[in-house]
Amino acid sequence: MAEGFCRRDWGHLFNVYSAGTKKHGMNERAIKVMKEVGVDLSNHFSKTLDEIKDEMKDGKLDIVVTVCGHANENCPYLPGVKIVHIGFEDPPALTKEMKNEEEILKIYRRVRDEIASAIKNLPRTLDFKKI
Repeated sequence: MAEGFCRRDWGHLFNVYSAGTKKHGMNERAIKVMKEVGVDLSNHFSKTLDEIKDEMKDGKLDIVVTVCGHANENCPYLPGVKIVHIGFEDPPALTKEMKNEEEILKIYRRVRDEIASAIKNLPRTLDFKKI
């Protein structure tokens, strides 16, 4: 979701890449709730850091923003790269015991909206003037 919002809001200024510590596939509920706000994730796919290694070479990668605790705790050392953590709850973890689809989607929408708000303020949060 964060990649989708970053591409929509800041893709004209920055190259945006998303990767996790392990490959897990795209979450259909995330795709659904993002579509509700006009962000199409249907062409996105789950990637690992190894899959974006070319973007990490030769100073092409300036900033890494982790959005979950696991990624923050397991982010590898990347020389010269600023790493910032903006944490969000994990909808699949929050809803794994839930059965009511509408209640599940409420959780996804809440987290989606929290991510949207954070991404809108991302340049201020990262203080790009100092980078």
